[in-house]
Amino acid sequence: MAFTYSKLAEVTVGATAVASIDFNNIPQNYNDLMLKISVRSNRASNWDNSQLKINGSTSNITNRYISGNGASAASGTLTVLYIGDVPAATATSSTFGNQEIYIPNYAGSTNKSLSIDSVAENNATTAYVYLSANLWSSVTTISSLSIFSGNGDSFVQYSTATLYGVKAEV
Repeated sequence: MAFTYSKLAEVTVGATAVASIDFNNIPQNYNDLMLKISVRSNRASNWDNSQLKINGSTSNITNRYISGNGASAASGTLTVLYIGDVPAATATSSTFGNQEIYIPNYAGSTNKSLSIDSVAENNATTAYVYLSANLWSSVTTISSLSIFSGNGDSFVQYSTATLYGVKAEV
């Protein structure tokens, strides 16, 4: 089975930092969604993190993850849609965290699963990788997605996010 990817929207942050990157009025005529993200934060630190809201909600989330930083590994559960670590203001300049989110059957009337694959580095000894399987326990179709800093900071210039609709071709 072949898949067709259609770019639905792309956001690139300009000179003014933004608190979130939002996709609204998502068309409901695709099988799946894919979101590709490259972001950097203005948090006064080496690292920040990014999270996701679905239809404005951060509730009813089950997250099972595995992560590593080059020195140690971890696994566990969360109740937020944690996307991954993001280089911040004191990290090596021009480094961005790269993330991919895949959402099958986003327009269906069942609970929604999401997979997240995330990497971030700082041209230093520490780099982060984060993989997770997630469940949004809601039968509501997904019509909006919002990416935001888990620490309340903002995404800086040249941060980008691209949303794709995925169709299965038979």
